[in-house]
Order: sequence, then structure tokens, then C-alpha cells
Amino acid sequence: MHVPDGFIDAPVSAGTGVVAAAALAVSLRGARRELGGGPGGAGERTAPLAGLVAAFIFAVQMLNFPVAAGTSGHLLGGALAAILVGPYTGVLCVSVVLLLQGVLFADGGLTALGTNITDMGVVTVLVAYAVFRGLLRVLPRRRSVVTGASFVAALVSVPAAAVAFTAIYALGGTTDVSLGKVFGAMVGVHVLIGIGEAAITAATVGAVVAVRPDLVHGARDRLAAPLELRPSPLSDADSTGAEPRPADTPAAAPADTAPADTAPAAAAGRRRSVRPLWIAGLVVTLACAGGLSFYASSDPDGLEKVAADNGIDKQAEDHAAEDSPLADYGVEDIADSRLSGGLAGVIGVGATLVVGSGVFVAVRRRNSGGTPLEAGASTASGPPATER
Repeated sequence: MHVPDGFIDAPVSAGTGVVAAAALAVSLRGARRELGGGPGGAGERTAPLAGLVAAFIFAVQMLNFPVAAGTSGHLLGGALAAILVGPYTGVLCVSVVLLLQGVLFADGGLTALGTNITDMGVVTVLVAYAVFRGLLRVLPRRRSVVTGASFVAALVSVPAAAVAFTAIYALGGTTDVSLGKVFGAMVGVHVLIGIGEAAITAATVGAVVAVRPDLVHGARDRLAAPLELRPSPLSDADSTGAEPRPADTPAAAPADTAPADTAPAAAAGRRRSVRPLWIAGLVVTLACAGGLSFYASSDPDGLEKVAADNGIDKQAEDHAAEDSPLADYGVEDIADSRLSGGLAGVIGVGATLVVGSGVFVAVRRRNSGGTPLEAGASTASGPPATER
């Protein structure tokens, strides 16, 4: 759904640029909270994960999958980023990916960058996170529910982005076409693409939930089993002779509030390093970009197909970065297509990881100083209970 230059006129492109800039400003402030700390040092674990999430989204976006005759689709990534690292950080993740794709790979117009961030970043993140959190509020506390909710959230987010594009095109489209036909075609094909997006998102979230549920930002409060503080009177020991339980000893959570598959793994994970998961994720990311991308579908994606069928692409302009040595996801002067595409993918993953991680570490460090009140509160409260 990368919008190229020329599809949207200058005034509306400028307007979406303002919307995108405002969203990024708000997201930077919100990401300071998501990356800056939290119970058990949650922010310290989110910062390195966020850079990897951005790189993973870049890599998987290279894996176009067929959805209909002559049409393909790929991950948008807004739902995945929002669920794993939070909505504000998620907007930043997708924005970093879109920026590097436009500048390095000539994918998505530079004058349309604001449109792409608004559509593929802001809309997908807001819709997906709202759906995900809404489902968690009404469904039982189970890991399987988290995975299922991520599937539904991702599925809904893709046609929502298609609707948003149609609305933007209605305001500033450069071709006189039937908006009804564009709307129907965009939503129809992107419902199919949404199924692929949902499968990828659910599989990824499910894998993280299985090994480190504490790293799933959108479900931390649902995956941590509640602790019950049970007072223990002296009479508890009169029949058995056992020492009474101290009053502040946590008792086992009732079965109906903490099912067996939501054991307090999140609390235990607070003392574990994120490095093993990060390394495993990086290996998968490099494999997708450097190897599996060669087998991606070469058919046009949903927007390209709709644009070609309805004459929208007649106004498309040459990309300002079309002479980039990495344009079209290939390395210039390397004749072997497999090697060229794989190397371009690995370079893209590296660039996204470096830029994304740099942004998120800078945001976290800026927040780590805090205000005098925040610093005092942190000192007074001491380390989290799970680390004492």
C-alpha cells in the first residue's frame, strides 16, 4: 500500500504530512513512557525489542504473498508493532521503515511520505490496538486469547487502511475515477491481504507469548497472574505444628482468575535477559530478508493492481531516489538476482535496525533523567518487589 508520488495532489499531500508530523510528535512523547521504564524495568526490555520489531517489519514486507489472480500483498506491520512494543512506539517503528524504504529503496514516494505514515502507520496502529485491547477486556485471561485477539486486530487494520487511502484519494486524487469502484476494489483485495497480515501477526505474537509473555506490551496486564496477599492467623499452626504463613506471603492465585496457561511467567521474565530472544529474532529477520525474499510473489500488490485497473497510475511520477544503488530492492551492478535481492534485504535490515534502535535508545535515555519528582519517587520506592 505504498503510495507513490503523483497519486495525491500537493495540498492534500502537505496536509497528510502535517498529520504525520503531529502523530510523530505525539508518539515521541508517548514512547518516552513506553520505553522509559515501568514495573520490573519493562522499558529497558522494550527499547532493544523495538529496533528489532522495525527491522522485522522491513524484512517481512519484502515477502509478498499471492492473494488473488495477478495480485499480491505484504505485511503492513502496524498491528504487530503496536501489540509488541506499544502504540506510540509502534507508530515510530512503522515510520522508520517507511522512511528508509523511500530513501534507500525508492519504495513509496517521498512527497507521499506523510500519506504513507498516516495510512500505513497511524491508522493501522490506532485501529489494531483499539481492537486488541477491547477484545482483551471482555475475553478470559489466557495466552491463546492474546494470540487470537492479535489475529482479529491485524485483520481489521488492513481494510481500515484501505478505507483511509480511499478517503485521502477522494480529497486529493489526481485522476478522475469512480470512487465507488476504487473503494470496493481497495477494501475487497485488502480484506484478503488482511488474512495474511493476521496470520503473520498472530504467529509472531504467539511465539513471543510462548517464551517471553512479559515482552508483549499490549497484554502485560493480562498475562501476569494476580497475587493474593492472605493474612495467616496464629491458629493456622495449632493443628499441624507448622510455622504460620507470614502475612505478606503471596498465596496461589485462584484458578478462575489465573488459568493454568497464564502462570506468572511475566513476573519471572522481569529478571531474565532479552538477549536470547533478540538474537533469535534477528536470525529469523535476516533469513526472511536475505533468503526467503527471493521466493516472494512478483505480482503487483493491492494498491498497484487497483491503480492499474482504474487508471490511477497514469499520474504516477518517477521516484526521486530511482537512481539509488538499492532501488527496487536490488544491489546495483550485481547481476545474480538472488544475491542482489538478498544482499539488499540484509542491508535494509541492518539500516533499519541501526536507525530504529538509535531512535528508541535516544528516546529512552532522554526519559531516564526524568523530572526531579520522578527521580525522587524512584529513589524512595526502591526496586520493584520482584527484584528485591
